[in-house]
Parts: sequence; structure tokens; C-alpha cells
Amino acid sequence: MTAPGAGLAPADEDAGWLPGVRRVPSPNHDARPDGTVIDLLVIHSISLPPGQFGGPWIEDLFLNRLDPTAHPYFAGIAGLRVSAHLLIRRDGTLIQFVDLRRRAWHAGESAFQGRSACNDFSIGVELEGSDDTPFTQAQYDSLVGVTGQLMARCPGIRPERVVGHCDIAPGRKTDPGPYFSWRAYRNRITAR
Repeated sequence: MTAPGAGLAPADEDAGWLPGVRRVPSPNHDARPDGTVIDLLVIHSISLPPGQFGGPWIEDLFLNRLDPTAHPYFAGIAGLRVSAHLLIRRDGTLIQFVDLRRRAWHAGESAFQGRSACNDFSIGVELEGSDDTPFTQAQYDSLVGVTGQLMARCPGIRPERVVGHCDIAPGRKTDPGPYFSWRAYRNRITAR
């Protein structure tokens, strides 16, 4: 992409949404800077409450409706305004929260190859998981498939420009964590 939505018809409200993917629009996004080339894919992991899977909590967080009384951990994060473009559940289900042409609020303070503010030029994909739990085969299959779609839409995203949150915010973030199999994932996306 050479500009926000380049190659996607700006008048087509569906252009930034992946076909066949459940849409749950988050309010937590804004415009990318003019002239932005989307050329980075950031892999994250999230579980709410930490270490627990399933339930509505990740969606609720991304939709600003997380109940701070539902779990003690939620009191400290309920006011956060965050989102990712995509979430991959443990069963491989893909959910899209933000139009790919828009800037999702997933990376926070970050830098890649000397460029700061990675949200400006990246797409964020959350895997439902944690630093101490292996990811499922269904998640890898879904991630490989969506990575191919994103690379086709945004040619600047190449295998060497797919990174973990830990790579763009070292010391602050550890996800997707030691149980994410970078080797297996990269082998599959480079074989495409």
C-alpha cells in the first residue's frame, strides 16, 4: 500500500475488511498518517483474565465495555482504549475489529528498524494465548491463511517484516511469548 487504503476503493466501506471474517467494529482506531505504507505485521497474544481462554472479555476490552467488577484484574485495565485489527481465538476463529486502512491501537510505544509509532504502519493480529501456553494448530492455520491475505493486500509486508510485539517493544512486552513457534510459522509463510 502506498497510502491509507491504496489499492482499496476509498468509497467501498467493505474494502478494508476481510471477506468471510466476523466483524466486531471497535471504536479504538483513527486515521493513519497521510502517505503511510503499511509494511509491518505485528503478532501479539492476549488472554483475559490472564491465563484463561474463552469468554467475552477480549472483545469487551476492544469495545470499551469491559466490566471492572467481573474479575479483580479487570479493574486495572477497564479504562484502556486498545484494539487490534484481528483476533484469532483458540479454535482458529478469526474476528476483525478494525478496518485494515485504519490505525488500530495495538502496539503502544514501539519502534521497528529506527521507525517509531509502529501503529502508523502496521497491522496487529492478536492470538488468544499467553506466554506460558502453546498455541493451537488451528490458530497457526488461521494465522498462516490471514498472513497470506495481508501480504497480498499490503505487498510491503514480507516474511522478514512480520514480528512479535516483543520485537517492537523490548523490555516492555514479551508476547507472543516463548511458546510461539516462529520457525514453523515462518516456514509456512515463506513457502507460499
